[in-house]
Amino acid sequence: MSFTNLRGRKFLFLATASLAGLAAASFAFSANAQSPDSAVQIRTLSGAPDRVSGGNALVEITAPAGAKVSLNGGDISSVFHPGAKPGTMMGLVEGLKVGKNELKVTGGGALELTDYSIKGPIVSGPQVKPFYCETTSFVLPGYPPAKGTRGADKTLVVQPGTSLGKPIDADCSVKTRIDYVYMPKGGKDFKPLTNPKAIPADVSTTTTSAGANVPFIVRVETGTMNRGIYQNAILFNPVSDVAPTPFAQPKGWNHRLISIHGAGCPGGWYTQGTREGVDVLQPQYLSKGYALFINTLDNPSNSCNTFAAGESAMMGKEHFIKTFGVPDFTMSTGGSGGAYTSLDVADAFPGLIDGIFINLVFPDAQIIGLTGLDGHLLTHYFEVTNPKGFTEAQQVAVSGYKGKQAWYDAANQGQRTDPVPNRPDVAGYKSAVWNDIVPPEVRYDPVKNPKGARPTIWDVSKATYGTDPKTGFALRTYDNTGVQYGLQALNDGTITKAQFIDLNSKIGGYDRDDNYVPARTSADISALKSSYAVGATMGGNGGLATIPIIDFGSYNDTSGYHYQWYHFAARARLAKANGNADNYVMWRGDNKTDIPVTKAADVMAQWVAAIKADKRPGTAQEKMARDRPAAATDGCFDTSATPKFIAEKQTFSHAPDSKCNTLFPSYASTRLAAGGPLADNTLKCQTKPLDAADYKVKFTPDEMAQLRHVFSQGVCDWSKNGVAFHGVVPGTSLGPAPGRGGSMDNARADATAKSSKS
Repeated sequence: MSFTNLRGRKFLFLATASLAGLAAASFAFSANAQSPDSAVQIRTLSGAPDRVSGGNALVEITAPAGAKVSLNGGDISSVFHPGAKPGTMMGLVEGLKVGKNELKVTGGGALELTDYSIKGPIVSGPQVKPFYCETTSFVLPGYPPAKGTRGADKTLVVQPGTSLGKPIDADCSVKTRIDYVYMPKGGKDFKPLTNPKAIPADVSTTTTSAGANVPFIVRVETGTMNRGIYQNAILFNPVSDVAPTPFAQPKGWNHRLISIHGAGCPGGWYTQGTREGVDVLQPQYLSKGYALFINTLDNPSNSCNTFAAGESAMMGKEHFIKTFGVPDFTMSTGGSGGAYTSLDVADAFPGLIDGIFINLVFPDAQIIGLTGLDGHLLTHYFEVTNPKGFTEAQQVAVSGYKGKQAWYDAANQGQRTDPVPNRPDVAGYKSAVWNDIVPPEVRYDPVKNPKGARPTIWDVSKATYGTDPKTGFALRTYDNTGVQYGLQALNDGTITKAQFIDLNSKIGGYDRDDNYVPARTSADISALKSSYAVGATMGGNGGLATIPIIDFGSYNDTSGYHYQWYHFAARARLAKANGNADNYVMWRGDNKTDIPVTKAADVMAQWVAAIKADKRPGTAQEKMARDRPAAATDGCFDTSATPKFIAEKQTFSHAPDSKCNTLFPSYASTRLAAGGPLADNTLKCQTKPLDAADYKVKFTPDEMAQLRHVFSQGVCDWSKNGVAFHGVVPGTSLGPAPGRGGSMDNARADATAKSSKS
């Protein structure tokens, strides 16, 4: 069911009532052709039957011996093989037409398969435009990366014969190709295997986690999917291994899969990408037999849109399964942008990911920009509006950060929302960050090109946030109505009542172009609802509620904006959504500490494998708790020459109240210093009337009158959920696939009603 809002946007979503069931569902989203007690059962193994891509699907059928199978009326019984379980058969059903297809089994079983183009989209809505292909700059595995210089067509210069070549259509497609690389004996870098019919004399061997000893040769598949460039990599001996199918896996695969994600965000708009962001050739995983997959759209530096990233990962895993078979489990990893992509994808697409190990954590991409906007208002107030009214120590206290550098570095990330080029501002601020391949003539300029493409986190995700029909700009989620800047500093006695009143009366807000304006900013309500629904604001109640997470550092609160409070915010959201965050393990250490990613991967694999093997009764949360390895415990690594692990519950504090907090004190942000919650998922606060009893200082009647004038709409009531707040809605579709369950207008109405009563 769909609905159309006042701006003419259509949404197709899952009703809130079925969240719990979907959160526990497997990625296969098994679909039975008849009732559970029927003699014939059909389920898809490669992905959801209503969201198939690429014209084929891996299907398992339970049926009496001799049952026949047909697709759209044609007999396809011959493609099915005996299944792993007695009485089952499995087949790769090919030749699906785009749209609805009927799979039937004699005995009365039938299943509808809905296929979508491999070019996408499926659930992410209308694809962003313009969009620039970069296949000629994408370097194939084993070769040096593209040079920093660009040719006349703005593509990066590459060594001849090492790229994917020119696209074959307007959707940036290329023909799929297979390349082989190998690790030489004593080497650290892979080399191209130019003759796959012969194993080089200098090839090394590796022993996988499953005990297989194989040549360290990797098969890399590269192609295009959802307009991005995808790759998967797996140990494969081209001399002795048979061609991969879901029924014959390579000897070196340990039947485990890792989804990897790139980093960044600024500049991540309107491009296909010249790199994955993280090399798919990861020897620390490949040597143990793990397979890996990625898409350039899973790299925020190319596409800062986590819902499209989730769709790309969904399609990528589906394709992998149809090529190699169903993995025992799938883990996800990444740092910074790769961390929030891992979290947001797993949350919005339950069952896709079984465990996460990440570092440099943020809950989502949006929080960095919103936090930057708050901090940037302060830099403007203190440098332009009132440059002499506060000491530097007072300014820092109002900001919430450890120091001025930390505050300014975070504030400058407001650039992710600023479409105006060459804006003069504080040191380090860079507005309108662009990839060179996007022609200057298509870029937004408020004077020269007011209809151009806008480089912001919202405009690259218009399908999520919606569009203002008057301007064509994406709707925005930033809101500072009712926020009492410097509240903590006031109550601590660091700033005076007069300073507090002046700050809040003159702090102002932004217009649609991020220009400073005297009035506070109000968010677009429909954009807020959509942000929560698709997980652009990480909810924690979807897939993340049922899988283990290891956050393995590294930590820093001094500069660079990768701060500790973001990690605690992610965990706080899980606790808020699920009652606890026992599945979220934190390991802290400074930038000089080598927090071993391999340890995090090994512990996570042990944890997930135990959960998968646990057939005892119990909920997913109960299994996570009882199958948790001893090593999956909170702690930090000290700063000694050989860092030692201190097992200790990690808490958000900059007081020396624990060993880890003494070593690594955590500071806050501007919104937290204004009284906001650690989870920081209140995008627009509900307000309440001013109450003199809420302050630790005593305001005079005249001062209270001034505050009531400043906060004519009231002040934030942080004890309540934000306006339009609700959790992620798994099964959401922005089109063309239909959403699962009821319509989003009902789900949103329910969520809004609950938030107003909370």
